[in-house]
Amino acid sequence: MRIDKFLKISRLVKRRTVAKEMADQGRVSVNGKTVKSSYNVVVGDVIAVAYGTRVIKARVLDLRETTKKAEAGDLYELVD
Repeated sequence: MRIDKFLKISRLVKRRTVAKEMADQGRVSVNGKTVKSSYNVVVGDVIAVAYGTRVIKARVLDLRETTKKAEAGDLYELVD
């Protein structure tokens, strides 16, 4: 699954177009490496998303094509 789609489905980012723009601007990294929006996410990856002055890190636990709002948190766990 593409990183921009995962960020949208997991609700770490509200819209896929915003997730795509963030990745293409270099504000998204996976396992310490900056990635583009076409990067394929696998279970176990640690994603870091830069929002202005703060960075959110999350470990991928599951991949799904669709999810409900209540289940979105099951796709990742926050990492320090």
